[in-house]
Amino acid sequence: MKVLIIKLSSIGDVVHTLPALDALRKGFRAKGVKARIDWLVEEAASGILKGHPSIDEVITVRRGWARNLKENLRTAKRLRVRRYDLALDFQGLLKSGAWVWLTAAKRRVGFSNARELSHVFLNEKLPAYDPERHAVDRYLDLAMHVVGAGGPVDAPAFALGLGRSERSIKEKLAGKGAEGPFFVMAARARWATKLWDDDKFVGLARRIAEEKGIRPVLIGGPSDAAGLSSMARAIGRGAVSLAGETDLKELTALMRLSRFVVTVDSGPMHIAAAAGARVIALFGPTAPWRTGPYGDGHIVIRKGIDCSPCFKRECGDPRCMALISVDDVMEAVEKMCPSREG
Repeated sequence: MKVLIIKLSSIGDVVHTLPALDALRKGFRAKGVKARIDWLVEEAASGILKGHPSIDEVITVRRGWARNLKENLRTAKRLRVRRYDLALDFQGLLKSGAWVWLTAAKRRVGFSNARELSHVFLNEKLPAYDPERHAVDRYLDLAMHVVGAGGPVDAPAFALGLGRSERSIKEKLAGKGAEGPFFVMAARARWATKLWDDDKFVGLARRIAEEKGIRPVLIGGPSDAAGLSSMARAIGRGAVSLAGETDLKELTALMRLSRFVVTVDSGPMHIAAAAGARVIALFGPTAPWRTGPYGDGHIVIRKGIDCSPCFKRECGDPRCMALISVDDVMEAVEKMCPSREG
């Protein structure tokens, strides 16, 4: 059987789909079905999938059909030639629905209430999903529809093939003189409404370093490098920034090695949870029961004001995040790390 998973973006959403991949692989194996499982993904999120032991091929595409029309049409032709038996739309958007249709797969499976009319490209529709359920559980429903009773899932598994990434990240930390215990601070997000005040992050990091003896390691993308380097200098206390210096596998390894992760709602938050790190997540405009850090042992800090969650990317008065104090986060740190380590 030839299977194509379609989950194009973003990093957090791709991470949320990993347990469904695991369920598919185990379910087919339990039924004695030899399955080839490929994954179609946009370049920005592809790094988390490359080298994954349960994926036969990661097929990357560029975001934006108009800008990359010729290349995407070549990819579409390649997918048709492969003659997939099954294409699974985990994205549920117009862009993923178009890819599902272009595969010409025999079974094109997704949810009946998928957004942007993407369900019209399906020929096998599951009942409408509950948007209040966590994304991981919704995606597992799609996988279990395919494998049925042959693939029970007791504990969703976020299998991650890290290869040499742990060794690589240790070398990068050593190169910056970062010795001893550390925590990861993920202060950046794509939505302005998800951000916490930089001065509060600085004050928090100083307190954690002074009171717990744990060094801050700041992470972000290349465009965040200058700002986060300045933040690390403002923190002092051995703080270092790795912004723009890690690939997604190295970032995963960094999370796994950390004492804990303090983060806003972002892709790195989901990577941290999947890596098994303990997460302190700051939530404002979004709903942690839908897309919060998955699993046990995490702490979500949320003020729960009347207008939250609003799911707005812009807001003239983002009180939901502004009301979170440094003391609120330190209380969570105390629960995760009650004694001084350094």
